[in-house]
Amino acid sequence: MEYKERIKAARRHAGFTQAELAKLVGIDQASISDLERGRSQRSSYNASIAKACGVSAIWIESGSGPMVSDTTEQPNVKDVVQPQMLYRYPVISWVSAGCWEEAVQPYPDGFSDRYEVSDYDSKGPAFWLEVKGDSMTAPAGVSVPEGMMILVDTEADVKPGKLVIAKLPASNEATFKKLVEDGGIRYLKPLNPAYKMVECDENCRIIGVAVRMTGKL
Repeated sequence: MEYKERIKAARRHAGFTQAELAKLVGIDQASISDLERGRSQRSSYNASIAKACGVSAIWIESGSGPMVSDTTEQPNVKDVVQPQMLYRYPVISWVSAGCWEEAVQPYPDGFSDRYEVSDYDSKGPAFWLEVKGDSMTAPAGVSVPEGMMILVDTEADVKPGKLVIAKLPASNEATFKKLVEDGGIRYLKPLNPAYKMVECDENCRIIGVAVRMTGKL
């Protein structure tokens, strides 16, 4: 490739017009045109042209080596990675995933002496619960086995298909199940097919929706 062709190739590599390259280098467009047409065989601006176009100055000058160097100059200022926002929620009394066992009551600030963090920004009061039992252990798909920690948002949108914490006000008991609807009737469905669904009637109140889960090592 001749010198004039290298100049044109470098400019096209950078996506510049002759006028744009000339302005960056500090010469007029006619000078760039002369270089590309072979009217000028060499230029004292070779290094500036190479830098502006992001190509090798040695390649521009002599045609030796690759047009684009494998090494690029590293900037002395790097992007700052912003820290991930984390939110702190209390771990409250454990809830059974298989039986109606323990009540979960609204809690005041400072209610718990144990807290865990999450990247989830809750819509309302939220808390962690440790799953007990195997009714939410599924043979396939989504499964929440015993020992998992679930984060419950008390003001998250409640709709069929969500995993929820529910309780019967009369007995003050709580459970963890999947909310489903069939024929206009809502049920609390275990993920483990060995357990039966329970109707979520007018005496059943949804406390919150499970929005995150994490395992224990």
